[in-house]
Amino acid sequence: MQLRYNYRAYPDAAQRRALASAFGCARVVWNDCLRDRKQAHAAGLPFVKSAELSRLRITQAKRTTERAWLADVSAVVLQQSLRDLDTAYKNFFDGLSGKRQGRKVGPPRYKSKKDTRQSIRLNTNAFCLQGDGTVYVAKVGNLKVTWSRRLPAPPTSVTVTKDSCGRYFVSFVVDTEPGTLPAVETDAGIDLGLSAFAVLSDGTKIGSPRFLRRAEKKLKRLQRELSRKAKGSKNRAKARIKVARQHARVADRRRDFHHKASTQIIRDNQAVYVEDLAVSGLGRTRLAKSVHDAGWSAFVRMLEYKAALHGRTFAKVDRAFPSSQVCSTCKFRDGPKPLHVREWTCGACGTVHDRDHNAARNVLFEGRRIVAAGRAETLNACGAPVRRAPVPAQRGEAGSPRKGQTTQAGIPGLKTREHVNHRNPSPTTCPASP
Repeated sequence: MQLRYNYRAYPDAAQRRALASAFGCARVVWNDCLRDRKQAHAAGLPFVKSAELSRLRITQAKRTTERAWLADVSAVVLQQSLRDLDTAYKNFFDGLSGKRQGRKVGPPRYKSKKDTRQSIRLNTNAFCLQGDGTVYVAKVGNLKVTWSRRLPAPPTSVTVTKDSCGRYFVSFVVDTEPGTLPAVETDAGIDLGLSAFAVLSDGTKIGSPRFLRRAEKKLKRLQRELSRKAKGSKNRAKARIKVARQHARVADRRRDFHHKASTQIIRDNQAVYVEDLAVSGLGRTRLAKSVHDAGWSAFVRMLEYKAALHGRTFAKVDRAFPSSQVCSTCKFRDGPKPLHVREWTCGACGTVHDRDHNAARNVLFEGRRIVAAGRAETLNACGAPVRRAPVPAQRGEAGSPRKGQTTQAGIPGLKTREHVNHRNPSPTTCPASP
């Protein structure tokens, strides 16, 4: 199983300039190779192979006057940019042919130097962990990193990222074995909502923090100040960073909340069932801001990979299942109800239901039925996982094959120890997603 571990990095002025050069060179190689393939497609020529692009746009381009500065950065950065382009094309073609599950992705697009988020990726040939706790990156130097926890295994790749508000992060991908938690007797159905973020089938309610709503007043003021600045001015750039920092603070708090809630649910329950909501559709309604503020999709993804990581059962109930229309006591279907109806009385048995609690109980019963029918991941009689699907690193990053033992697990100078909680550290002080 691949996991991602994210840490905050603090490059000095010279290293920031070297990283900016690496970001730009990786972007240029991507755009040059993408342009060649688009021109070949428009001219009716065969798809240009990666080996030919590597020879033309990396090896030979370094010898020209226009692209001589490509030699100032590590060749691994340029080759990885070409591999990422190949991956983008593969995802596009697999989506067209039906090999790739989920929503279809579009073809690769050109990258702009004005993008507020820049990143480079390197394999083990171009980075290593130093004994003093720094991370050496080829032709950049030793980056100072804040280690919030140890790496469980030697990393196979690292991604150096600069976000929209100027923060730097190093993200390691490691191959590790799942760690099964002690078995418990309880299971839970979860109903996600807006008034309460989540209601469990046992009656537990998790309140909705509404991080964006709480920061909305300050965001309005900062965005108003940004709109009054002249375009292209330094004051506008400063105002943009202030807005980006406020949005990043909101995202960090939401991510930390999701991790804490999902980890607690996975630890306390042997099986977790959740409704498969149509978030993209709800995001086009009048409740769009509240739906996106809740972050249901990210929360469900965390539950799913943490269940696979810790040997728990996880299943999604179909979104067409009428969880809010059926009485959880007598199974009588009482029909649809408007959102303002939070309590209702069953017309058959007379039971008074809390809308969210009743829906969570129905999700629990339906999830148990799905698992009993053998359509979800579960454990066999010996406690071994059955039909566990591989869980890749988040955000689509794949590890690169290691050609040498140039990296080491953990933080140099510190003793290793077992970690049950596999959450990644957030950009601030709280763990973020692997």
